[in-house]
Amino acid sequence: MVPYGGGVTFMQNGDYFGNHTDHERHHRELARHSKRDADAYHRYEADVMKQTRIIRPFLMRTPPDPTSFKPRDIRELIAMAKAFSGMGEVGLADTMRFWTMSIGDFLEEYFESDVVKAHLAGSGIIGTALGVYSPGTAYVLLHHYMGDVDGSIGSWGLARGGMGAVSNALAGAFKSFGGTVQCDAEVAQVIVKNGKAAGVALINGDEIYSRIVVSNLDPKRTFLKIMDEGDLPKDLVRKAKNFKIRGSSGKLNIALDGLPTFNGLPEDSPLCLGEKHFIDSLPRMERAYDDWKSGTWSKDPYVDMLIPTQVDPTMAPPGKHMMSVFVQYAPPMIDGREWTSEDRDAFGKTVIDQISSYSPNFKDLILHCEVRSPQDIENEVGLTEGNIFMGELTFDQLLFNRPFPGYAQYRVPPVKGMYMCGSGTHPGGGVMAAPGANAAREILMDLKRTSLVPEGYDDD
Repeated sequence: MVPYGGGVTFMQNGDYFGNHTDHERHHRELARHSKRDADAYHRYEADVMKQTRIIRPFLMRTPPDPTSFKPRDIRELIAMAKAFSGMGEVGLADTMRFWTMSIGDFLEEYFESDVVKAHLAGSGIIGTALGVYSPGTAYVLLHHYMGDVDGSIGSWGLARGGMGAVSNALAGAFKSFGGTVQCDAEVAQVIVKNGKAAGVALINGDEIYSRIVVSNLDPKRTFLKIMDEGDLPKDLVRKAKNFKIRGSSGKLNIALDGLPTFNGLPEDSPLCLGEKHFIDSLPRMERAYDDWKSGTWSKDPYVDMLIPTQVDPTMAPPGKHMMSVFVQYAPPMIDGREWTSEDRDAFGKTVIDQISSYSPNFKDLILHCEVRSPQDIENEVGLTEGNIFMGELTFDQLLFNRPFPGYAQYRVPPVKGMYMCGSGTHPGGGVMAAPGANAAREILMDLKRTSLVPEGYDDD
């Protein structure tokens, strides 16, 4: 991992807000916009970290079934109760309120500067079909704060060589233990015999047999696309159909002939190494969400833009750069119909025009631009509606409700030997591998290989 720091939100009046990694510089930057906000930031940071400390221990634990009387479920419920009861009555009330409130309302309790609130609010809406004033988005912010780089909680970093390096590392480890990776092998159906998983049938007609099948596809794709409804109970099919997994994000990958400059920002500023945003108020962010609700892409989008080649030169030839642009909001369908090439071009132009209004030489540096709508992302990599979290991170779809009540322990109870992992299971999306690790632990338990199970877990 290559850590990167900083970030900047550009303002319409020509100014900007810089998110410095150095504590003192960050305090001075906050005070430049609002002395009150500079002081409030310490309280904000402490309160968010308090919530992070509460939830992080549960990321690598299988959620308990609150309707079960199994000793293991009871112990997990007791552990969860102890964690929350230790906060006291006021702390518990604050936590429950935090998990259910909007990121906009949460930030307005601390800050008065529009640009400060806008800069921090982005983490509450990234990848989700909700606006800054939608209930539940405060938790989405927390989900982005829980990670760490080299033990630094809340830090961000890049996989050297691009995100494909993570997949290659996993594949390499798997192959080193004798595993085989088969690509271009789309699954048509999970083979079920006598209530047990028996393998998978591929689109090309091949059949691969196994007593264990693990799906890291999202819940809709798993239960509604590659499994026969006749092999599943009706309530599971109904829950899969009702699971919230709405596409909201588009993507631009741009090859550049050099580094763009940005208005008001020195070329050697450390802020250039971090992410860049071009919306400076919560109302503008909410209007971007209004466009999505109306069935079109945001005409003034929230953009999370990064030039990773500044800290990882392996991703482009010498002197060239690659720009990654994550865009909120883009709907999976345009006014109820599929995206056309004209829609895609217009969407890309909207994003490029917004960036270029803050960067005078940006358009002249573009060598190639790859535009991806949610529909493209689904068709290319199999994410339903292009949703990066494989299901929204709202309170009704977290912990023992993820993906659905009664199915949160990585097993598919009606089909023995069938398992779920991936971001559609607890604890959700993000590059952390927790869902896969948790699912692997449950599979090992079922195989009775308890010597490989972490201390504190058993197979009751």
